[in-house]
Amino acid sequence: MTAMFLFLGNLGATELTLIFLVVLLMFGGNKIPELMRGLGKGIREFNNAKNSVEDEIRQGMRDAERKPLDDK
Repeated sequence: MTAMFLFLGNLGATELTLIFLVVLLMFGGNKIPELMRGLGKGIREFNNAKNSVEDEIRQGMRDAERKPLDDK
């Protein structure tokens, strides 16, 4: 969970409040939930793709261990 907030660096409460107010002014109160849903969907799709690639790599490694190498 802490890795998610590493990009924030040394931002304090004042800076985070200012960033929140700027986002609120730019997008308006009605658009923020929609923006967060889109962000969540994007993160979920990224994690699904990452897990799919990891599964393919693991399966390839298992297949490689089962097949004996041909000496030529």
